[in-house]
Amino acid sequence: MDDVKIGEILLPGEESEQERREKRVKRRFWPTFRRAARQIPFSRELVAAYYCAIDPKTPTRTRGILLAALAYFVLPLDFLPDVLAVVGFSDDVAVLTAAFAAISGQIKEAHYLKADETLADNPEE
Repeated sequence: MDDVKIGEILLPGEESEQERREKRVKRRFWPTFRRAARQIPFSRELVAAYYCAIDPKTPTRTRGILLAALAYFVLPLDFLPDVLAVVGFSDDVAVLTAAFAAISGQIKEAHYLKADETLADNPEE
């Protein structure tokens, strides 16, 4: 995937678009995460990003970028089908990595602690 495509995916979007993405992410995040957990090398960061994205105290731009990346992650149809072993989530990893770089430092310690708690309670969720 080239930078232009990733940049287009990560546009925060209007408030109505963010609300739509947030609903989609909340509905599909955990089932998708369970399928991807063994293939994505940064599960803790991904779960912390989820908690950051749904946190109303997170700045709007940061929430928008994270919701866009997470919406791409949970989309059943994307650039590379997620059902393909090993490479299936590689485009998702690229988008998520770009999102993490764009919002550098915005995921707070509380989000990581919540991620740790969630992963300890149920390692696949």
